Amino acid sequence: MSKYLQKTFALTEQGGKDLARAIFSCALTNIGLMLPMGILFLFLQRILGPLVGLQAPSMGLAGYLGISILLLAVIFFLEYLQYNATFMSSYQESANMRIHLAERLRRLPLSFFGQRDLADLTTAIMADCAFIEKAFSHFISELMGALLSTALIAVCLLATDWRMGLAVLWVAPVSFLTAAGTRPLVDRIERRQKGKKIAASDGIQECIETIQDIKANNQREAYLRGLDQKLLDVENITIRLELTNGTLVTLSQMLLKLGMATTVLAGAYLLASQSVSFLSFLMYMLAATRLYEPLSGCLQNLSAVYSTLLVVERMKNIQEQPIQQGGEEASYQGYDIVFDHVGFSYQDGEQVLKDVSFTARQGQVTALVGPSGGGKSTSAKLAARFWDIDKGTITLGGTDISTIDPEVLLKSFSIVFQDVVLFHNTIMENIRLGRKGATDDEVKKAAREAQCEEFILRLPEGYQTMIGENGSTLSGGERQRLSIARALLKDAPVILMDEATASLDVENETLVQEALSNLIKDKTVLIIAHRMRTVAGADQIVVLKDGIVAEAGTPQELMEQDGVYRRMVKLQRMSGEWTIK
Repeated sequence: MSKYLQKTFALTEQGGKDLARAIFSCALTNIGLMLPMGILFLFLQRILGPLVGLQAPSMGLAGYLGISILLLAVIFFLEYLQYNATFMSSYQESANMRIHLAERLRRLPLSFFGQRDLADLTTAIMADCAFIEKAFSHFISELMGALLSTALIAVCLLATDWRMGLAVLWVAPVSFLTAAGTRPLVDRIERRQKGKKIAASDGIQECIETIQDIKANNQREAYLRGLDQKLLDVENITIRLELTNGTLVTLSQMLLKLGMATTVLAGAYLLASQSVSFLSFLMYMLAATRLYEPLSGCLQNLSAVYSTLLVVERMKNIQEQPIQQGGEEASYQGYDIVFDHVGFSYQDGEQVLKDVSFTARQGQVTALVGPSGGGKSTSAKLAARFWDIDKGTITLGGTDISTIDPEVLLKSFSIVFQDVVLFHNTIMENIRLGRKGATDDEVKKAAREAQCEEFILRLPEGYQTMIGENGSTLSGGERQRLSIARALLKDAPVILMDEATASLDVENETLVQEALSNLIKDKTVLIIAHRMRTVAGADQIVVLKDGIVAEAGTPQELMEQDGVYRRMVKLQRMSGEWTIK
């Protein structure tokens, strides 16, 4: 059973075992709550026995009181077991699920994140996990436990008197089939609700991130109108879903209540024909009232379980995504990067690289230039295995990078991209991210070489200053210099730079370029550049255009050709001479 639960609800192995234990504990508790019925039966038999010709057991009031206390202790113990089996284990499984999901996301290729909405992933990690936690502790175990206990009690009722048993039980399958038959309708509405919730989350996040541009262009009212409509759509679809669920659950519960009527009618008929004793009739009536209570709750939980299955489907979609795999150890013969007839597309039918071949040699600077959309940034990211290529091979030091675990491969790379990512932490820890365990002196040395210290010392707490979300308290140039300091601290044999000095002023650009000159000695350097003067001293220039290598060679060789590189240099010189008149 635990294996079935593990597969159905995307649980860990321990989670499947814990849920099975929770179901059995809920079933035992429901059965335990039926035990007082036995004491009541014995008590009624003692009072009414002489009137109906039944021999009552000889037990005094103290005996009844003692058994009642014992049963209360049993019920308390069963409730205690149920609480621990449902709530405590569900909290632990929720924590394990979040960790497992985060680990899975960590090992997925970046192509997955390019195809999924950020708000959708955030919902999966936070809201979906929280919902599943509630489902395990409140819905699933109670529903399945109630069904299991009802099945056991039903066997006893039918075995005692099948006619009265049918009168009590016939409504249970009818009510559940009615609720189950409406699942497709509820599923459709819930899927639409999920989509509208994600759209609203996207709108709120976009508003926060772009508030400066919205205000600068006087679009606040227009944007907020659109956002209000998204929130209204969520409200409307939620009301519709609740109304649908409420109507269906109420209808099923109304059908369940018919069981009391049929129990009374069948019991009265059998009692009149002397086919059943009055005490048996009375006990079936009491059993029906106790039996319908958990079933009524089950009908409410059934709708929540359907919602849980939709959430589990989303979780499974993430967990079943293929991860990037490779060897945990790598052996390189030098650090040359070789692209051999590489083809790549982010999406089917939209090929970015068609047939790219070049070699970035160790100890040299290889610059990737060309028109926008030509594949420069894509090539650099493919070299670090941020994505896996569609055809061809990429090797580092003669080893195919597709055979190396991405995290092992990235130990050999220092990366400085134009889009700098910083964390809401101190300056010191943001730089130390480049090499875990680096001393404070090593961090400060890297900061000095990246020309960071002059602005760090102006901050209120120096290196211990918190810099806000993604370095929000720093300028673009300061953020980029921190990124360079991080790369200097890592000191890896392969350097990837995407316009690493684009946000720096002329004075700091010169200083940082001197630091970078020390960084790139005897290393494989791959630079993406849009300004031709940045790569004038490169050892090799590879011009990418329309997903292929249009031309390659030294800057001098390419200037002698009437090709793409020469035209780009000419156009940038003309642009540099432009002035406001």
